[in-house]
Amino acid sequence: MSQVRASLPTRRGILAAGGVLGLGAVLAACGDDDTSAKGGSDKGADAASGPWSFKDDRGETVKLDKAPKNIVAFTGAAAALHDYGVQVKGVFGPTTTKDGKPDVQAGDMDVSKVEVIGNVWGEFNVEKYAALKPDLLVSTMFDGAGTLWYVPEESKDQIAKFAPSVGVSVFDVQLTQSLERMAALAEALGADMKAAAVVEAKKKFEDAAARLKAAAKARPEIKVLAGSASAELFYVSTYNLSIDLEYYKALGVNIVEPDAKAIEESGGWFESLSWENVDKYQADVIIMDDRAQAIQPADIDEATWKKLPAVKAGQVIARSPEPILSYAKCTPLLNNLAEAIENAKKVA
Repeated sequence: MSQVRASLPTRRGILAAGGVLGLGAVLAACGDDDTSAKGGSDKGADAASGPWSFKDDRGETVKLDKAPKNIVAFTGAAAALHDYGVQVKGVFGPTTTKDGKPDVQAGDMDVSKVEVIGNVWGEFNVEKYAALKPDLLVSTMFDGAGTLWYVPEESKDQIAKFAPSVGVSVFDVQLTQSLERMAALAEALGADMKAAAVVEAKKKFEDAAARLKAAAKARPEIKVLAGSASAELFYVSTYNLSIDLEYYKALGVNIVEPDAKAIEESGGWFESLSWENVDKYQADVIIMDDRAQAIQPADIDEATWKKLPAVKAGQVIARSPEPILSYAKCTPLLNNLAEAIENAKKVA
């Protein structure tokens, strides 16, 4: 886990941790970031007909007369709940791409069946939100101050008047912790965590984690770089703070660590490089941001990129800096990285 929690990450920094700059608003003032790894529903799914409560990662407990039905969630959180059989009424955050197709963060949701109250950063239609008569708002949190991801700072107080909220931390914890917390929320909302499909999905995740750990142990010389591309810059992510990279590092993956001073200047998330200097760090495998705001590897025309040893060797795979927090969606991420390490040629 990171030892630099005192530095306050910016929204711009968070998006660029595996993605693209250009959204420069600063997060709310830093608070106590020792988010709860415990907590959860006092009643669980069995209490769907009676009082309902859930303690989130801010340490705040939502109490309702009955289990919430009209749920509005950040797209990625909604996609995770969907995998557990919990459906939401509305979503905010990247939901559809410019051509109208489901965004990668929408997962398996049928986006035509949910009310999209915001599709880009800063967009949150309060009128549409109110019309849904929400019982609960759900989002992730990328800081220790309890800031709900993609809930606009300027309208957060107005939004809070309509329904209580639950925040799931994805800041400076390992992937497994965030997965456990989302699963706990899904169960509180009525998901059957003993269903065969759910049990099998978790088992496959555990198997994938064991495979990645074994691959990292067998190939410690393989260097893995986490990158993201914009038109002007290439970003190299530190393993600190990001739930996926912290977990990979804990499993033994040899992740390339950028310059400490540059990381500090970015709020603890990444180092930005010009395309002329994209070869500053050598890597055998590059994992690239798969989100819509990032330029995808096939579309990068920079000559310096094409000359990188890992690129020339075809050792570039996708990374999800904002993974959908269900075991079913995270398992392929681990297996793909394990396979890349297992089969990688030593080129750096």
